[in-house]
Amino acid sequence: MASSTQTSFAAMAQKEQRKPPLRMVQLEGQVLLKISQHCKENSSLNTVVTGQLLGLDVGQTLEVTDCFPFPSNLDDNDDHDGADYQLEMMRCLREINVDNNMVGWYQSTVSGSYQVVEIIETFVNYLENLERCICIVYDVTASLSGSFGIKVIRLADSFVEAFREGTLTIEKIRSKGLSWKSVFVEIPIAIHNSPMAVALMAEIENPSGCTQLDFDRLGLGVAPILEKSLEFLNDCLDDLVGEQNKLSMYHNQKRRYHQAVNQWKMQRKQENQTRKAMGETLLSEEPPEGEFKEPTEPGQLDNMLLANQMTAYTSQINGTVGQAVEKLVLMERLQNAL
Repeated sequence: MASSTQTSFAAMAQKEQRKPPLRMVQLEGQVLLKISQHCKENSSLNTVVTGQLLGLDVGQTLEVTDCFPFPSNLDDNDDHDGADYQLEMMRCLREINVDNNMVGWYQSTVSGSYQVVEIIETFVNYLENLERCICIVYDVTASLSGSFGIKVIRLADSFVEAFREGTLTIEKIRSKGLSWKSVFVEIPIAIHNSPMAVALMAEIENPSGCTQLDFDRLGLGVAPILEKSLEFLNDCLDDLVGEQNKLSMYHNQKRRYHQAVNQWKMQRKQENQTRKAMGETLLSEEPPEGEFKEPTEPGQLDNMLLANQMTAYTSQINGTVGQAVEKLVLMERLQNAL
């Protein structure tokens, strides 16, 4: 009886430890301003800027209450300095009673080109210590064209499980039921401001219905954005062709491998028939270890990420072209009305 009671208590404790699925990310307005300022100020450096996200994990909502940037002058190969800086910043924030619980990181991107192997590895490293980890991606190009330019992503649980098991082969992807859409999961985001911040914004709000930002959004110059997105899309197509060539080469090597093994077995079988007729000892009909080297199947992670990147670029192009057409129709109506 005592054993069953202990088992039930253990099951209840394990059930309580399991967190419900993440449904939404609540982002403080000041955090959004910090991320936007950091990414825009370094957009001309053609480098990805990153920072730490801090907050609270409450039920099905992840509250991002603060953040701090990682300095760009740190050496990328010196992980020790980066870890020391991160720990020192979190210690200082704890001393002033600011939330210092890590919930993920943020990074900048251009035209949605964040689907790279490095972000997968960063996610996996964070998940070693965090049960929930998110990445806020700030698209500088989208924000300049008048879009929101920010999204929250995480890795799908099924993809993380398959990635930790080793190389993502075609057979593993098929058995796990994965596809290129199974890598990232986009989480809905809600912007939250304190009552004091809402009151301040209401006090300083421009009495005019239009601002300079509203007029800037009417600009018709979308050619640079489209050219950049098409250039990135063309690069992805070239890389995808290269990956397909690797897969085709692997299948050719696999076919030659099986042909060589079958030919060796046939020769050995004929030799055993001769030895049997002469009353000699038969030899093994299996190739000795190391006689033939089986080719290694290339991983499919790059193919999955390239498919995600191409989808992001096409979505960027569709959104930009759609906005441009709407602006042209609006300007045509205005000219006809004058």
